[in-house]
Amino acid sequence: MSQVVEMVAELQEYHRQVEEIKRDAEDLVKGLSEAQFNWRPAPGRWSIGECLEHLNVTARLYFPVIAQAVNEARMKGWLGKGPFKHGWLGKLFVRSAEPPAKMKFKAPRSFRPPADQPMAQVYPQFMSAQDRLLDLIRDSNGVDLGRPKVQSPASRFIKLTLGQGLGLITAHERRHLWQARQVKEDPNFPS
Repeated sequence: MSQVVEMVAELQEYHRQVEEIKRDAEDLVKGLSEAQFNWRPAPGRWSIGECLEHLNVTARLYFPVIAQAVNEARMKGWLGKGPFKHGWLGKLFVRSAEPPAKMKFKAPRSFRPPADQPMAQVYPQFMSAQDRLLDLIRDSNGVDLGRPKVQSPASRFIKLTLGQGLGLITAHERRHLWQARQVKEDPNFPS
């Protein structure tokens, strides 16, 4: 008989957030045509498709770093049940990623999405990435989320705790789903 281990509160919250992100994305793309999915409100602004593909690119670059931090923490015996300690600077960084966007950041070149990607490719990849994120959250259960550090693939200067790394990912996803929703609500959005 296998023992069921309850997920720590911080991870339960991230899990809930990802499930909400999945529902929000499903609602966002429901009924969209290919033209609507790839419509840009202005030159230099991203389409709904580009917002989602940016999150796909981010997942491909960031998720292996999270997985490595979890594995290394287990090997080092950095285990815990929480609550976990996280630094104030990391907390500030995570909050700055939340929508609505108060500060704009230019995506590093390696994180920029290509334009005009097919919805039949981008959206399923996004949903698959969310399932992978849920797996990473479950895999993190039992690890001291405040000890292992996660270096951002965007900048070697940004190092967060594992818990803050997961928090940054969910905040970043909400930010770009909010951005995509702004595209859909634009008065010139094609009908």
